[in-house]
Amino acid sequence: MNLLDISVVREYYSVFLQGLGVTVFLTVVVILLAGFLAIPLALARMSNTRWIRWPADFFVEFIRATPLILQLIYIYYVLPSAGIRLEPVTAAIIGLTVNYSAFMSEVYRSGIQAVPKSQYEAARSLGIRPGVIFIKVVFPQAFRIVVPSLGNYLIALFKDTALASVVTVQELMFSGQIIAARNYQYFTVYTVTATLYFAVGYPAALFVRRLERWSQRGWTTAGRS
Repeated sequence: MNLLDISVVREYYSVFLQGLGVTVFLTVVVILLAGFLAIPLALARMSNTRWIRWPADFFVEFIRATPLILQLIYIYYVLPSAGIRLEPVTAAIIGLTVNYSAFMSEVYRSGIQAVPKSQYEAARSLGIRPGVIFIKVVFPQAFRIVVPSLGNYLIALFKDTALASVVTVQELMFSGQIIAARNYQYFTVYTVTATLYFAVGYPAALFVRRLERWSQRGWTTAGRS
């Protein structure tokens, strides 16, 4: 018995590739948006002003304490009752970005706090403004610290895009489900789906490892200097 039906692959390869394209698109857009929004969120959680810190703390803890799938469902299916209607892709991007911004803000916060205080003091003694200190002194060092964690979030996000199917986004996993529902060739469909995930996810993992080595070399060089 031939479990892998090549005819299914030939017939639906364009659907598979379209789903993979949507998955990659969601991953790239969300990781860029979340990576950017997580920075001010991390700074807000480190603020000495309570009315800035407390809302940020509540937001992050609420997002971390609730399932991503529930957040997506709420954005797409519940918000319309309040008059807020979003397209499926938009809802998926917002939901994933909100979720990953919360988690990545914790990564940034730990990275910023790991920068030695002597760096701040030395920069302040030179009369450099606080904003410039953060941009040119603190953040570059913190970024090297958090690169491995951010890379792991990139891989996790690539897989979590499968949850976008709950808001009817036809990404790779949902495309596989649609194809399997049509021809019942579950082994073939999900084997191809897994292969496509691996074809993108494994090179991404190798890229993350290279980033980790780069960040470690950076800190070694900085330590020697």
